[in-house]
Amino acid sequence: MGRFLAILHGAADDTERAELSEQQQSEFMHAWAVWAQRNEHALVDRGAPLYRKKRVTAGGIEDFTDSKIGYAIVEAVAHDDAARLFLDHPHIALHPGNSIEVLECPPVPA
Repeated sequence: MGRFLAILHGAADDTERAELSEQQQSEFMHAWAVWAQRNEHALVDRGAPLYRKKRVTAGGIEDFTDSKIGYAIVEAVAHDDAARLFLDHPHIALHPGNSIEVLECPPVPA
């Protein structure tokens, strides 16, 4: 089994996010819970939102913003299998342009 990191990217701006009603937010959270339960066999880490961000470089530490809004870690036999787990993830349908990257995380060589 391979391990894969899914990074959720949000395309909505602050105004579009604020326009989601409490009912829409509740429905999304329910859909996410249903997705997580259906894929529980593959979930290593259900993930979490990604908020305040710091970038560390040779020049120091700085705040930054980008479209990454959440993550999850799954196990699957192949990379394509891992990606297929997210085809019906509710995040994709929440806002036009939302996406999920699925990156392979091979073991670190000894």
